[in-house]
Amino acid sequence: MRLGRRTEAARKRGRIRKPRLLALALVLFAVSAAAFSYGLTTAVRSELVALDPASWRGDVDTVIYAAPGKNDQRRVLAILRGDESRVLVRSDRIAPIMKQAIVAVEDKRFFEHNGVDVRGIVRAAWEDVRNKAVVEGGSTITQQYVKNAYSRNDKTIARKVREAALAWQLTQRWSKDRILTAYLNTIYFGNGAYGILQASRTYFHGKSADELTLPEAALLAGIPASPSLYDPVQHPVAAKQRRGYVLQQLFDQGRITAGEMRRANATPLPKPEDVRLPGTRGPAPYFVNYVTDQLVARYGAEKVFGGGLEVTTTIDLDLQDRAREAIEGILHDPSGPAAALVAIDPHTGAVKAMFGGTNFHRSQFNLATQAERQPGSSFKPIVLAAALRKGIAPATHITSKPIEIDAGDRIWPVTNYEGSYLGSVDLTTAMIHSDNSVYAQLTNIVGPKAIVETAHRLGIRSKLPPYFAIGLGFVAVNPLDMARAYATIANDGKRVDGSIMKDRPRVVQSVGFRRDGKVVENEPVPHAALSPSEAEILTGVLEKVVQEGTGTRAQLPGREVAGKTGTNDDYADAWFVGYTPDLVVAVWVGYPNQLKPMETEFHGEPVSGGTLPALIWKSFMSRALAGKPATTFTGAPYLPSYDARVVYRSGKWRLDNGFCPATRVITYFAGRLPGSTATCYANEVSVPVVVGKSVDSARVALQSVPLQPDVVYVPAKPRTRPGEVVEQTPRKGFLSANGTVRLWVSAARDGLVPNLVGSSLPAARERSRKLRLRLKIQYGDGPEGTVVKQSLEAGIAAQPGLPLTLLVGRGGSTS
Repeated sequence: MRLGRRTEAARKRGRIRKPRLLALALVLFAVSAAAFSYGLTTAVRSELVALDPASWRGDVDTVIYAAPGKNDQRRVLAILRGDESRVLVRSDRIAPIMKQAIVAVEDKRFFEHNGVDVRGIVRAAWEDVRNKAVVEGGSTITQQYVKNAYSRNDKTIARKVREAALAWQLTQRWSKDRILTAYLNTIYFGNGAYGILQASRTYFHGKSADELTLPEAALLAGIPASPSLYDPVQHPVAAKQRRGYVLQQLFDQGRITAGEMRRANATPLPKPEDVRLPGTRGPAPYFVNYVTDQLVARYGAEKVFGGGLEVTTTIDLDLQDRAREAIEGILHDPSGPAAALVAIDPHTGAVKAMFGGTNFHRSQFNLATQAERQPGSSFKPIVLAAALRKGIAPATHITSKPIEIDAGDRIWPVTNYEGSYLGSVDLTTAMIHSDNSVYAQLTNIVGPKAIVETAHRLGIRSKLPPYFAIGLGFVAVNPLDMARAYATIANDGKRVDGSIMKDRPRVVQSVGFRRDGKVVENEPVPHAALSPSEAEILTGVLEKVVQEGTGTRAQLPGREVAGKTGTNDDYADAWFVGYTPDLVVAVWVGYPNQLKPMETEFHGEPVSGGTLPALIWKSFMSRALAGKPATTFTGAPYLPSYDARVVYRSGKWRLDNGFCPATRVITYFAGRLPGSTATCYANEVSVPVVVGKSVDSARVALQSVPLQPDVVYVPAKPRTRPGEVVEQTPRKGFLSANGTVRLWVSAARDGLVPNLVGSSLPAARERSRKLRLRLKIQYGDGPEGTVVKQSLEAGIAAQPGLPLTLLVGRGGSTS
């Protein structure tokens, strides 16, 4: 008995201890949580002072240098200070519509939440899931401001938590207007403008931030989400669409009227030549602006402007001077055409010279990187490169003649310059003479998508639509794009990127951080875009263009030169892009501000790629290579090739099985022939699609080909009209003449819905009963007891249980 009592008492003590232990654990957890929260709050509170842009006095100048010259000396190109791109303004010096616009597009609940918008995060997450892509951000303006002002770059969950805590604390201590003003004073608006005042000055002729109009504010408000994509200079269409989106948000939120939105949408964007940051740069200012944009994209504006970077670039100031001398020596008329020039070392990818304009103070529009114009026939080497990648040899013969190409939505007529045609020629001869007809047909063979892919592999970063006209250069690119693509060809098919900036033109050699003494090299990183043999074959073709074709004015005595001319249809753009083994140069000539035909600017003759651009190219290269030994290209290898008769079937070229119509002969390198043979038929005809037609119409369509129908009846779906073709085999493709096409035709298994309008109600009930329709009667105006309307169309397939509503007259007025 005693033992039993002890055991029972022990159990009671155990039951008492467990609640005590649980309570103790909860107390310890609460204390720990409180301590953590206090520590976090204290730490966060201590950082709030650093978030005030007015307290940012620790700027260290960023210095941008040219590449080391003689005696390894580096010349300063520019010094970037924080106040160069950011000038703080008070809230009352910012136009109210600017504040409304940025809130409308970036954080419409800005004045409602406490720095972190949980509802916005959930909404953004749902939109991302629904669209299977990141389409909407969940960060508030306060969070974005904290992120921009936060000095740490570690991308960790702890940082995210800290930023959210800072955003919440900031909302408790600062007014919404103060947060919004700080945000507008510090965000990046592109084109070197950091903060709303500098943005206003840059885009709108030095205008103050409090003078911004509705269309101006909407344009600026749309830029920070992606300063590169929505840049009105480089991407005016995207910028205008983005401005329209901001205006729509303002309208939806009741900030503007429909009339104001319409008038603002109709307002022109600022002219590219008018977009410029106040002040100028030192030597090579256009190049410096391009470098600055790359640095901002990589490190952020706050670190670039006043962040203490030491940036060594790739620019060779001696070559930069040679570029200016070459252009000024050929183009003498200040009111005539202008020129842009880009020079690249193909082995390192380094941009050695960039001439983007003559007067940086008047216009910061960079003709070398921002003037996207049609390259004309200088794009044909990229078409040939795409063909080589598919195993198509330059020995392929195509007939030069006037042609029309079916581009799907329209017919594309193609003619040659001055109406001259060469007859059957190989791809090399067509390149030498810049034959449009042949290269339009080659575009059709290779496919526009393959050409776009090849262009991007070679280094062109501009967006290229996969249209058939791409083969003749009817796309928008810039001189830097073209120089980089040709540099890849010159470098045995290897595109050279930088280890820091990745797939971007390599304009930076190294970035030093003076605060910690660290230096990061932007090492050359090669990427194979073409095989060496493909690049060498292409270079051999382009050598002949300079030796005997449209590029003879670019010849350099004693040196091997490869290149291609380009001219658009109305002489508004003229190009020469060429290279020696160690230097690649692209030259564009045209009027910067308009597509003005240059019909008399070359000694009374039109300006083509083989005239002024080729002469500028030759003048620059003669100076740049003076005193340097001549080097030679690697000779093109001999690769066996074979003719093959092919046909385009089911989305690809296939070998002819001997019965295929509309074939053509293509010369392929050994081992690169199409891997499949087409299934063609003797006396082949195309199978028409007759699905959806009545059986009688389908019979007529097939027999006219001629093909024979084999009809099989299948039950019709309820509510559909029987007697229609619901499927066919084969659905498309080809058969021999008089071959058989099987048709599946719908038939009403349970009868047809009758036409009951005009019938008496008893008669309608009887007919519906026989078809086992589920009848519902409603009454309205009309002859008494007569059906005046029915819900189902007469003649469609019925089914037991199919609901049918009848409107029966009750003797009222029918008027």
